[in-house]
Amino acid sequence: MRPIPERKRRDVLSLLDRGVSSRKIEAKLKVGRSTVDRGRAAFRPNACKVPAGRPRKLSTTDRRKLVRMVTSGQVDNAVLLAQEVRNTKGIDINAETVRRALRETGLRVSAKKKKPRLLPRHVKQRLEFAEKYRHWTLEDWSRVLCSDETKINRWGSDGRVWVWKKPSSQL
Repeated sequence: MRPIPERKRRDVLSLLDRGVSSRKIEAKLKVGRSTVDRGRAAFRPNACKVPAGRPRKLSTTDRRKLVRMVTSGQVDNAVLLAQEVRNTKGIDINAETVRRALRETGLRVSAKKKKPRLLPRHVKQRLEFAEKYRHWTLEDWSRVLCSDETKINRWGSDGRVWVWKKPSSQL
């Protein structure tokens, strides 16, 4: 492996300093890309590489807004969130892109629990009820009529409801 001339090395380093990609330097100066990459590793180890791949449709600000909308309850799912982004930002975005962005920010999707959450006042009311009727006998309870409040859907089920939440939070 023969060394490249000093002038060419300086040209490679100056183009690297300006943020030009390895491929463009290779084409412009007629040197191998591995030579450019070795020069970067030896003389400019902290130089920023040109980002590869397709640019993201959503900026970091957009991603934070998505998370805020989901966690605050403004929007329930990724499909509605994608529609909201299309209407407000004018960005043509797929619901799967929104799901991926939410997952990358640390949110997880899970099936919503069907039972309501017990608030401290509910716990207090239950305790008061239990203490009030603690001395009732089986005969006293036989005079009470209990009704089963079952919800019946005539046209299909409500199905599962999915929610986005942080992994540590409980719903």
